[in-house]
Amino acid sequence: MTVSIRALVSAAVFVAPLIASATPARAGIGDLLVAPTRIVLDGRKGAEIVLNNIGEEPATYRVSVEFRRMKADGSLEDVSDPTDKDKTAADMIIYAPRRVTLAPHEPQAIRIAARPPQGLPDGEYRVHMLFRAIPPATPVVKASAPEKGLRFQLTPIYGVTIPVIVRLGNLEATAGIANVQLEKKDDGPSVALDLTRSGSRSTFGEVRVLKAGVKDPIAIQKAVAVYTEIGSRHLEVPVSREYKGEVAGPVTVQYVETFDDGSHVIAETKTVLR
Repeated sequence: MTVSIRALVSAAVFVAPLIASATPARAGIGDLLVAPTRIVLDGRKGAEIVLNNIGEEPATYRVSVEFRRMKADGSLEDVSDPTDKDKTAADMIIYAPRRVTLAPHEPQAIRIAARPPQGLPDGEYRVHMLFRAIPPATPVVKASAPEKGLRFQLTPIYGVTIPVIVRLGNLEATAGIANVQLEKKDDGPSVALDLTRSGSRSTFGEVRVLKAGVKDPIAIQKAVAVYTEIGSRHLEVPVSREYKGEVAGPVTVQYVETFDDGSHVIAETKTVLR
């Protein structure tokens, strides 16, 4: 899976998509693809994250670590008050290089590993790795005539984050699906539901809405995580535009955890959409 960054604003703000984007996007200071978009480490074996500049201009990126927390609607918010567990997670993450300049169409691997300290309790530890574009220096141009008042020149800064999860010990999680309802909106129907999670680790996978006699899911949402800081997450899964049948009626809803070597249904419920 890859993720790309896009110039969304023309102001001095940081834009950080949190989960994979399916559409390559264009940044004003170069296009960046990042793969994979999620790293899980066990404290023994390391991994690599590949950055690829698919733009036509050289671009420089700074690599760093930050903290984010998931809210009940699935969005992530910046953490200004990291806990001791957050700080421990950041301290054990080792990665290099921390700054890269990529020529057009040039890839670069970031090596990453976790080195947990002796005696650290078992559990799941998480940080988010940030790839932030560094805008090129612009020459100072003397104004042709004096202007009254304040004048600002705003420089956009672009970036993307991916979760880096360290799991120590034999961790388990269970999940459930509740409150499944059909939502009818102007842009099309969707299936709303609540995912519940309990246990010592997060979950990650796909939510699928299935109808008897229909080969493919009538609605599917990928890259759905429920992190350990929340016990439930509300979700709305748009019905596929390719599905032309009746949405109402009996359905099966699954939460399927996906792994490198396959997938596993961790929650399933049957209901009737009305």
